[in-house]
Amino acid sequence: MYKLNSKNKANGLDLLRSLKDKTIKTAFFDPQYRGVLDKLKYGNEGKGRGKARCDLPQMDEDTIKAFIKEIDRVLKPSGYLFLWVDKFHLCNGIGVLGWLNDTEFNLVDMIVWDKCKIGMGYRSRRKSEYLVVLQKSPVKAKACWSDHAIPDVWQEKVEKVHPHSKPIELQKRLIAATTVEGDIVLDPASGGVFSI
Repeated sequence: MYKLNSKNKANGLDLLRSLKDKTIKTAFFDPQYRGVLDKLKYGNEGKGRGKARCDLPQMDEDTIKAFIKEIDRVLKPSGYLFLWVDKFHLCNGIGVLGWLNDTEFNLVDMIVWDKCKIGMGYRSRRKSEYLVVLQKSPVKAKACWSDHAIPDVWQEKVEKVHPHSKPIELQKRLIAATTVEGDIVLDPASGGVFSI
């Protein structure tokens, strides 16, 4: 039903549930949450340049947890999950650690993505996003990560082709560092909240 090395349009949870246990080496997940928009309440959500983001279906906490639990199930032992979070969720402790309950994930690193442009914010203006690096037990470094020259602050400006466009060159490096030929890489929300 789903094709490898192709863009599949589907419900990401349905895709995850169709996969066998412990078959994926590396996964990326960018939850579609509204936390920061609801907290800041600028009043212009859904208008102008933020319209595309607001038009996407939003994930509630239970949906995010369901995705992470399924990713945990399908990842091989010592496999990696690269979890995108914003400063609001990282600093307020909303989600993130709670999302990992009842999984075998261990927080092993974090990469700051400097987007090379200024975003929103009441005090400091957001210029970065955060990639939380999680590894499924057992935790290993040398045997499972081959590129030890990736900086923990990554500068990359991206062309915005989607409201949640991510740094392609960073993701290429991470895939190369954590996989070998024949491994499967998963991104169950790469085209939006429920499409891959």
